[in-house]
Amino acid sequence: MLALVALRRIPSLALALVALAATPSFALDYRSVIEAAAMYDAPSAKSNPMFVVRPGTPVELVVSLEGWSKVRDSKGDLVWIEKKHLAEKRNVIVRTDRAQVRVAAEDRAALVFEAEREVVLELLEAAPGGWVKVRHRDGQGGFVKALQVWGL
Repeated sequence: MLALVALRRIPSLALALVALAATPSFALDYRSVIEAAAMYDAPSAKSNPMFVVRPGTPVELVVSLEGWSKVRDSKGDLVWIEKKHLAEKRNVIVRTDRAQVRVAAEDRAALVFEAEREVVLELLEAAPGGWVKVRHRDGQGGFVKALQVWGL
């Protein structure tokens, strides 16, 4: 009887291992672009430049090689950038039409300002309940729902 129970578990275990192997792995390492910089399709200045990214833009670090980093932007594009253009400072970018920045990490808190899609905000700290504390480049700050920004 015990052998029969063990045999029934093997397909479940195998299925779980296959599912685990098939799930994508996510890098949790983000950087911010220091200055306007070209993004390339390969790790070489001789490769094709894809576009230029604005200063402060957050990117997800995927791979690092000598002098180059492969990064993912908020749209999901994978491109290469020279490491010298990246800082460890963390920024986020608004991914909804309008993100509400509030004085406290709660829906009923007073509104400080609204940031439109693609606005870059400095990430100050994580807050409980799915909020993050941010600051706009003009100095205004507050709390925004984590789901309204990218770069966490």
